[in-house]
Amino acid sequence: MAAIRQFATGAGLLGRGLGLVLRSPRLLGLGLLPALLSGVLYTIALVVLIRFLPALSELATWFADDWSNFWRDLIEVLAGAGLLGLALLLGILTYTAVTLLIGDPFYEKISELVEDRFGGVANGVEVRFWSALRRSLADSLRLIGLSILVGIPLFLLGLIPVVGQTVIPVLAAAVGGWLLALELTGVPFQRRGQRLRHRRVVLAGNVPLTLGFGAAVFCAFLIPLGAIFLMPAAIAGATLLSRRVLGQPIDITTVGSL
Repeated sequence: MAAIRQFATGAGLLGRGLGLVLRSPRLLGLGLLPALLSGVLYTIALVVLIRFLPALSELATWFADDWSNFWRDLIEVLAGAGLLGLALLLGILTYTAVTLLIGDPFYEKISELVEDRFGGVANGVEVRFWSALRRSLADSLRLIGLSILVGIPLFLLGLIPVVGQTVIPVLAAAVGGWLLALELTGVPFQRRGQRLRHRRVVLAGNVPLTLGFGAAVFCAFLIPLGAIFLMPAAIAGATLLSRRVLGQPIDITTVGSL
């Protein structure tokens, strides 16, 4: 029951982040621009994929060329659904990394404003822009590579009848949520002088809380345009998550002004 409560609390952090953003047009405006730019790029990529999906499905099921029409068509449909599912999964995971990279100065400011609202960061590390960009790029590339390595097995497992349509989506949400939490907490952890390896250790010590937040973001990003409009809220929520797992207050009594 404690783990369930922690999971629910983690999911609620996205809602708290959304509340902070909606009460501050400044935060909303800062976060929408890079998210919109990434959204346009990913939308174009998705349209191109859908345009060529029948041909890709046929190539992926070359082994069924000699099958009867019914079974060949069925396996092509399943392959197409799997390819589209893989693309959506990788899109959600890499979208966050790419958007964070594009909007690093914007999201740094959002996170800073949220931190200040709850008391700030004692002995925060001041990182120069180019150093921060280089570190964000390195971390993003690692996480994108990990997302691809995880996404391909999930795609293959998704082709299994029944299991692929029931268990695998839940597993994808859990794994995807974990990776999203790792990505989104990069800015507040970097402010404390901590890199990706530190985030892994700290978040691993708070698995239910982290998974609750990450799964909520993952599901929200599945909503059409959700990744664009909820990115500022996800950044704010990730900042709250970081403060919580690091033992720093996010109590309403400490609230200042944005």
